Amino acid sequence: MVVAIIGESCTGKSTLAEQLKAAFGGEIYTGKDYLRLAKNEAIAAKLFQKKLREAVMGAPLFYVISEEEHLALLPEGAIRILVTAELEEIKARFAQRMHGNLPAPVAAMLERKHGCFDGVAHEIWVRSGETDPEAVCAALKARMQD
Repeated sequence: MVVAIIGESCTGKSTLAEQLKAAFGGEIYTGKDYLRLAKNEAIAAKLFQKKLREAVMGAPLFYVISEEEHLALLPEGAIRILVTAELEEIKARFAQRMHGNLPAPVAAMLERKHGCFDGVAHEIWVRSGETDPEAVCAALKARMQD
């Protein structure tokens, strides 16, 4: 089973991935983690796509995506979870990562990127801070049985 957890920075994707891994087992890849599969980026991407295709019918593999270009790596049959948050919540979380300071250029970048995944097809939608992780687990279990 391949589960793509898709969303902007600081929406709770990694936290959700850890919760799902605890519930279902499997492994987590984030962003360009797949580069560790080979020294050449193109070869690593191809190896990762093969791993994803093989995982569709196997043990859970959770792929945390925060860059639109990584969507192209997903195989047919992957379950897509879209994780969203309000812009002010994203800014507050990002500021925490930066020890309480959110520089204006970073804030502007977050504003530009906000909503970039809104049109992405998905099976499960998680609103950060509003959706119960147990509900996500139940929805994922239901999708796995389809």
